[in-house]
Amino acid sequence: MGNAMPTISAARPVSELFSVDPAALTTSAVCLGAAFVLGVAIGLERQWRQRSAGLRTNVLVALGAAAFVDLGLRAGGSDGLLRVISYVVSGIGFLGAGVIMKDGPQVRGLNTAATLWASAAVGAFAGARLIVEAGMVTLFVLAGNTLLRPLVEFVDRRPLSHGATESLYRVHLTCAPDRIAMGRDLLFEELDKFHYPIREIETLAHHDDAVELAAVLVPSSAKATDLDTITDHLARHHEVIGATWTVSSTS
Repeated sequence: MGNAMPTISAARPVSELFSVDPAALTTSAVCLGAAFVLGVAIGLERQWRQRSAGLRTNVLVALGAAAFVDLGLRAGGSDGLLRVISYVVSGIGFLGAGVIMKDGPQVRGLNTAATLWASAAVGAFAGARLIVEAGMVTLFVLAGNTLLRPLVEFVDRRPLSHGATESLYRVHLTCAPDRIAMGRDLLFEELDKFHYPIREIETLAHHDDAVELAAVLVPSSAKATDLDTITDHLARHHEVIGATWTVSSTS
C-alpha cells in the first residue's frame, strides 16, 4: 500500500487540484475515523470524571495527530511520516503544559497532560495506517486511567511509613519573644549532642507573648526515642514554654 500511494507535488497543475484518488481518500477516511472513535473512547472516560481535558479535547488531539501523520505520509512517504511524527511528539508537549497547574505544593493536571500525549500517540498510530496498534494503545490508556485507580487509592490510604519514605523532621521550641537567641542556641546544643545536624531554624509563629521556633533536621530518618529525649531536655529549661517534634513526608 505504501509504494502505490501517490505523493503530493507542489507543481501539480490546476486541473489536478480537485482530482480525487478514491483508494487514497478511502484509506485516509478509515484512518481518521479510527482516530476519531478511539479518541472518543479516551475522552469519554475523562469527561465522565470531569477532567479539564475531556471528550472534545482528546478527540481533537487524536484526530489532529492522525491528520498530520496521514498528510506527512501522503506528501513525503516514509521520510515525511517520520518527520511529522517527531513534530507531533514535541508539539503535543506545549498543549499538555497548558493543563498543568501548580496549586501551592501540589501540581495538578499531570495525568490529564499524559492522557493528551497518549491520545496523540493513538492518532499517530491511526494516521500511520496502524489501526490495530492504535486500538491497543487506547486499551492501555483506558486501563491506566481506570483499572489502576483502585490501586492508587489503596496505596494512598496506607498509613505513612517513615522507614520507607523520605521524611522531614522538625524540633519545635516555644519561648518568649525576647529569648529567641537563647532558644536557637538551645536547639543547636541539644541536637548536636545526638549528632543531628540542622538544615535551618524556622520561625513558625510570632506573637506578643510567645515565639515558636522549629529546627529542620538534615537527615531523612531519626529515632523517635532520641527526639523525645531532646524535647524533654528542652522543656526542662525554665525559659522554654514548650517543646515537641513533628515529622512529615517530603514532596
